[in-house]
Amino acid sequence: MKTKVLNLDNKAAGEVELKDDIFGLEPRTDLIQRVVVWQLAKRRSGNHKTLTRAEINRTKHKLGKQKGGGVARHGARSAPQFVGGGKAMGPVVHSHEFDLPKKVRALGLRHALSSKAKEGAIVVLDEAKAGEIKTAKLAKQFGGLGLTKALVVDGEFEMNFALSARNINHVSLLPAKGLNVYDIMRSEKLVLTKAAIAAIEERLA
Repeated sequence: MKTKVLNLDNKAAGEVELKDDIFGLEPRTDLIQRVVVWQLAKRRSGNHKTLTRAEINRTKHKLGKQKGGGVARHGARSAPQFVGGGKAMGPVVHSHEFDLPKKVRALGLRHALSSKAKEGAIVVLDEAKAGEIKTAKLAKQFGGLGLTKALVVDGEFEMNFALSARNINHVSLLPAKGLNVYDIMRSEKLVLTKAAIAAIEERLA
């Protein structure tokens, strides 16, 4: 499918052809969800931990007589039912990471891109370049393009553009090689340069 190309001043700069097998699929939310869960699972530190009964330093002296006390025959204050005792079956340090086939990950990326294309939430720029480091000027240009909570993707970001954009709180920059489903779905607008489109199509070829 064809889409128009704009420059940073919101003026037409031609057209570009987007491949239907990447941007023209009928989005499957189940695939997108699988990839997002996989990504978020990899990000979890897994360092949650509580002290178990064996790790609590409390008296091991028997609390009462074996028989005739009328209560349970406890042998340690570290038992979970006592205040200050160990946690029964509490969380331990472990990895939440799991495997997801490479083909499923690639397919999830295709469907995420197609989802944005179907919503009309993709903006194509001819290039992401700035003549000087001016955050206010670039923010005004983004405002003219109607970009709020936008993810800008380029092949390799030009230094002036990157330095100008880094303090704009509703705009994130991401190189094409780092493009992922989670960042695509959490952004309202996906801004792709022509170089980014070429890199994405090469990656998913």
